[in-house]
Order: sequence, then C-alpha cells, then structure tokens
Amino acid sequence: MSTATQSSPPPMRSPGDRVRHALMFEGVALAIVIPFGSVLFNLQAESMSVIGIGSAIAAMVWNYVYNLFFDRFMVRMTGSTAKTVGVRVFHTLLFEAGLQIVLLPAIGWYLGISILQAFSLSMAIAVFYLFYAFLFNMAYDAIFPVRRRRSVAEEAIAAQ
Repeated sequence: MSTATQSSPPPMRSPGDRVRHALMFEGVALAIVIPFGSVLFNLQAESMSVIGIGSAIAAMVWNYVYNLFFDRFMVRMTGSTAKTVGVRVFHTLLFEAGLQIVLLPAIGWYLGISILQAFSLSMAIAVFYLFYAFLFNMAYDAIFPVRRRRSVAEEAIAAQ
C-alpha cells in the first residue's frame, strides 16, 4: 500500500493545547471550589486555598498524563479520540479515582485528620469535579476542536 492511500493518523491534541486545557480547567475550578469549600466545610479560606491549590497542582499533572495515555489508548482501540457520552463518563470516573489515591492522604495530613475524615471533604470535592469535568470537557471540545493535521502533500499545495 502506498503512503498516498494510507490514512493519516487520527488527530490528537498538541502539548500546548493540553497545557491550555489543564490551566483553564483548574483556574475556573479554583474560583468555584475555594470560596464554596470554605463555607461548606467551615474552613478558613487559607486552609481551603492550600487544599485547593495543592489539589489543583496534583490534578494538573495527573490530567496531562492521564489524558495523553487515555487518548493514545482510544486511538489504539478505536482509531479515534472521539468520545461518546458513555466513554466520557468512564473517563471522568477513572480520572477521579486515580486522583483520590493521591489526595486523600495529603488532605488528611494537612488538616491533621484521619483518612476517613478527609474522605468526606475529598468526596464532596470529587463529586463537584465529576460534574464539572464532564461539562467543562464537553465545552472545551466544542470551543477548541481537535483539528486534523495536514499531510505533507497538503502542506506542499498550501505553500504554493
């Protein structure tokens, strides 16, 4: 089969796009979580800020790595990064489960509470993020769609 008849690889998000996604995602979330979390859990704004920002940093690193590997897995299994609603739900649940493994002990340690006590705070935040992530990612994909990369032949024609 010649390279001209081979299909090009499915489009993937660029590293810069993934960084923009992570920063936008966490910035908007922090603007919501810190004030509401302080009131809901009767915590000082400073404590909720440390928890929120620390969680956001951990989540941004996890977000970049997780989505990169999830998209690669999607391409390997389906030939595309397109996600159905069901895949988006699975994607979101798996992301949050992985993040909780890191966050629960850190929140417990910072607040000087048991893992079980940290669980209620962490789960409330996780439930918020489950809905938030689902809605944010749908909006992000609509506003910043993945564009197909042009082939070498298309680039040559465009350069003329």
